[in-house]
Amino acid sequence: MNIGVRREIEPGERRVAATPESVVQLVATGLDVSVERGAGAAAGYPDGEYAKAGARLVDTLDIERCDVLTHVRPLDAGTVARLAPGTITVGLAAPAANLPVVAALRDAGITSFALELVPRLSRAQSMDALTSQALVAGYRCVLEAAMRLPRFFPLYMTAAGTIPPARVLVLGAGVAGLQAIATAKRLGARVSAYDVRAASADEVASMGATFISLDVDTADGAGGYATELAEDRAARQRELLRPHIEAADVVITTAAIPGKPAPRLVGSDMLRGMRSGSVVIDLAAESGGNVEGSVPGSDIPIPLDGDRGTITLVGMKDVASAMPYDASRLYAKNVSNLLALMTVDGEVVPDFTDEVVGGACLTHDGIVTHQPTLEAMSPSAGTLETGLLR
Repeated sequence: MNIGVRREIEPGERRVAATPESVVQLVATGLDVSVERGAGAAAGYPDGEYAKAGARLVDTLDIERCDVLTHVRPLDAGTVARLAPGTITVGLAAPAANLPVVAALRDAGITSFALELVPRLSRAQSMDALTSQALVAGYRCVLEAAMRLPRFFPLYMTAAGTIPPARVLVLGAGVAGLQAIATAKRLGARVSAYDVRAASADEVASMGATFISLDVDTADGAGGYATELAEDRAARQRELLRPHIEAADVVITTAAIPGKPAPRLVGSDMLRGMRSGSVVIDLAAESGGNVEGSVPGSDIPIPLDGDRGTITLVGMKDVASAMPYDASRLYAKNVSNLLALMTVDGEVVPDFTDEVVGGACLTHDGIVTHQPTLEAMSPSAGTLETGLLR
């Protein structure tokens, strides 16, 4: 059974869906792997390493003949149109933002697996691409902030005087937020954090940061994610966060709600009370932004009140792709582990009664198998009676 690995076509995407390490794993399960030449070059994986791992190198991947197509970025409609009915695809799909492509996958008879949909179960952790890529993103956000902040992160006591540590505030304590906390702590900053989920206080404390308690009800959702706050509660949250934001040298926002635009945590008026030179990093800029005015891929100078200088608002874009070697290493293992779960005697044969396999499935046999996506495509569709849906 042929597994295809192609060069990513999205501009700026440097990751790859398979590395030489993951190819060894796939070949060991009896699968044939075809890798398009140059697929891993931008991530630091040369063609020769894929050949040594047992892959077959091809000048151009013939996706029409692939039994399984692996990918990083969501597929486009043009690619879907070239796939043969019954082809299996494995990769990120962003279904809520790509409903026309989901419809194309359904109509083409493609069995697609979206790594965003992998259930949050202990045995599925090795396949959880959202977690692996969030780890990379949280780390990278702190480095971006440190490079822009015109002062040190750590405390320095010198003969010329004492330099106090930078104060870093992290909003959102999921995987990305916790990694941002850990990285900022390693750099010597004084770190505080806030999240609407009840369990976050202990998690933040375990990283050595100070948890900020606000007089706002918690909002815990399914799978460990937060739920969306009503507007009155969100407004109160923003007002209570204001003094903490104004006291910070660096603010890093990482809050996200699956399938919905990023929650607005910081208004533009809240930024103007910060000190000159401060840096605000919005990791959620590509999904609507936690910070008002952030633009993906742009540094925006924000003038402060009273002619007190400026701060820098950074909208992050392609964050994991900025560290493609290790991001690909983690992502490729997510892909190969899911494929290994579905492989029997050298054939990928998904067992949809398995809650991991069924949960990660987006389309199969001409239907959309993920209920929230189905409802988003057709609100009147209701719930299908099938073991594939969740």
